[in-house]
Formats: sequence, structure tokens, C-alpha cells
Amino acid sequence: MNIPSYPTPHINASPGDFASTVLMPGDPLRAKWIAENFLTGAALVNNVRGVQGYTGFFEGTRVSVMASGMGMPSMGIYAYELFTTFGVEKILRVGSAGGYSDRVGLRDLILAQGACTDSNFLHQYRLGGAFAPIADFELLCAAAALAADDGLDCVVGNVLSSDVFYADEEGLPSCDYHSVKWGKMGVLAVEMEAAALYATAARCGKRALAILTVSDHLVTGEALPAEARQESFSDMITLALKVARDTDGK
Repeated sequence: MNIPSYPTPHINASPGDFASTVLMPGDPLRAKWIAENFLTGAALVNNVRGVQGYTGFFEGTRVSVMASGMGMPSMGIYAYELFTTFGVEKILRVGSAGGYSDRVGLRDLILAQGACTDSNFLHQYRLGGAFAPIADFELLCAAAALAADDGLDCVVGNVLSSDVFYADEEGLPSCDYHSVKWGKMGVLAVEMEAAALYATAARCGKRALAILTVSDHLVTGEALPAEARQESFSDMITLALKVARDTDGK
């Protein structure tokens, strides 16, 4: 394993600047929003390429938040550098997903137990077979229990991490493609980062979980307006922070 020295090409920080647990939204501005609205004493620890990273406290627990960018290559870069260079032990992805199962609706939370993928990201490991990227079981159990305690609408299951946002399926709308090809296998929703995060955590001997909010539904065509999306994301962020708090040092 090639372990980069610090600062890395993408993170201008020192070991110790990051907490052992990092929340990772895709959007740098959402990382800033989380730091300003959910953490106390948050300090900017990275801003290379505008990918903002902050470290502060949630209910006495030191937590960091930094954007992953969009897609599996970007997630793979940041997760790898955080795990191998900056002492990070756990990454909790917090992001949106497009539903295509009738088991999930708008605003529901998904705990991604596993992450299927149509990407070539996993081929780098030269395994001679199909690796199954899965979440850390203890993080998953902690999140499920906390969600139940808080009365949140939360579904545990499989998601698809796709390389493609605009599908080019001739004669078949992308929503039908997802519903027919993946929905029939019980896959709950589509997003673009979890499989890379889970594979990178496995390779580095670290831990990861993706907590997702259903912001639109690719089968029904429903979508949350911007203001409702922000409110729903608050539930997801609070849940992730509680997981960080309750698993700190474990």
C-alpha cells in the first residue's frame, strides 16, 4: 500500500488536525454548513481546491467534517488519504440518494448495509472475483438503534453506487433502467460514493458507513424542494453525529 506523506496532494493538514471520525458530505458548502450549525469550536483544517474540512465538537466528542466531492474517484482519494495519513479510523458518508424501491419514500433515511456498483473502481484490487463492499457492522447497528430511538423513518439495505448520473440507455428512461435492472434485486436507491468508501475502508483496515437521505425518487418522479431537503438532511446529520459520539474510542 502506497502511503502518502503529509501534507498530501489533496489535504493540507497535519496528523492530529482531524478527529478519529469524519463525516463526509459530497458538497464542500454542506461541510461548512454542518460545521457552523452542528459543531462547537469548529476550525478550518483543510481548504485545498475548496474542499473544506473542519474539526470541532459534538456534545463533547471531537468530530471532523470534510467534503468528498462527487463520484467514486473523488471519494477514493479523500478517504484513502484520511485513513492512511491523518489517523482517521471511521468515515460516515452523509448524502442524498435517489430512490427506486417502494420500500423507501421521500425524506426516508437509508443505512447502506451494502453498496453494489457499476464502476470499475474495484478492479484495482485484482481479486479475480466480485468484491462485495459492505458497511462496518458496529456502525450500522449503532445507527439503526439510534434511528429507532429517535423515531426516524429509516430503512437498512443495499444501494447502488453508480458512475453515471445521466444514463444513456437507448429507448429506456434512466428511471426504468434502475427500477428494472436493480430494483428487482431489492436495491433501495442509487448514489455515487458508498462503494468506493467501503472498499477503501476495507483495504485500509478501517471502518465506514453511508447514511443517506432520499431526496428524489427515480420511479415515481417525486422530489423534495430545496427547503424540505435541508430539513431532512438535518435528521441525517444529527444521526451521524450521534453515531460518532456513541462509537468514539470503540
